Amino acid sequence: MMVVGIVAVCIVLAVLAFFVPRLSRHPERGTQRGLGLGSRAGSKAPGVLGRLFSKPFRSSSKAVGRSGSAGRRARGRMPF
Repeated sequence: MMVVGIVAVCIVLAVLAFFVPRLSRHPERGTQRGLGLGSRAGSKAPGVLGRLFSKPFRSSSKAVGRSGSAGRRARGRMPF
């Protein structure tokens, strides 16, 4: 369920970054902030469990950043 949510957020951010590049930064940072909280909470578990619990949040945060930057980059390459 979380995977579907992250994919949906990435798609929405990519579309938003393509059509309104400046206004897409705030939702992107907010999403990354929320995922960072999850990562920090997961990393408090001891040892290997901490890395396992925080990894999905870290990779999701990277995906959100990539989708936003890809939308802005695609907008910059458009000829109009």
